[in-house]
Amino acid sequence: MLSRMLLLLLSLSLFSSASSLSCRWMEHKFLQHSNKSLDLIERMARNSTNTTEDAEVNFPHHLYKQASKAAAEDKLVFTVQVLEEMAAMFEEDHSSASWEESTVEHFLMVVTQQAHGLHSCIKSHGHKKQNKKLLMYFKRLSHILEQKGHSAASWELIRKEMETHLKRAEQLASSLLTSST
Repeated sequence: MLSRMLLLLLSLSLFSSASSLSCRWMEHKFLQHSNKSLDLIERMARNSTNTTEDAEVNFPHHLYKQASKAAAEDKLVFTVQVLEEMAAMFEEDHSSASWEESTVEHFLMVVTQQAHGLHSCIKSHGHKKQNKKLLMYFKRLSHILEQKGHSAASWELIRKEMETHLKRAEQLASSLLTSST
C-alpha cells in the first residue's frame, strides 16, 4: 500500500514536471522570438517603398478581445493560428515588394519556429478547431493581394497588418506568462 502511494506520488510529480516542461519554451524563448520577428518586419518596412494601397482592411480587434477572455490553451491555439496564417501569407508571391529576400526568409523561419514552439505548449496536442472568422480574415487579405497583383504597395499594406498581428499576438501570449507567475 505504501509503495503504491509512493509510486502514485512519484508519477504525479513526474507528470507535473513534464507539464511545466511543455511550456518551458514559452518561458525562455517566446519573447526572444517575438522580439526578433518584430525587428525583422520593421526592417522590411525600412526597405519598403512605404506606399500603401487604398484597400479596406478591418483589423480583427474583436477576435483578439474574444481570445483574451478564453482559457489559456485556447489563447495559445489562437496565437498559433495567427502565426501560421502569417507565415502562409508571406509565402505568397512577394517578388514585387522591395524587401530583401533574406530578411523575408529569416522572418518566415522565426515566425514558424514561434508557432511550433507555442504549439508544443498546448497540452492536448490535438487539433482544435481553427477560428473560422480569423481564417476568413486572412483569406480576405490574400484576396486583396490577388486583386492588386501582389504589388509592392499592397504588400506594404499586408506588412503593416502583420506587424499589428505580431504585437497583439505577443500581448495575448504574454498574458499567460504574467498570469502564471
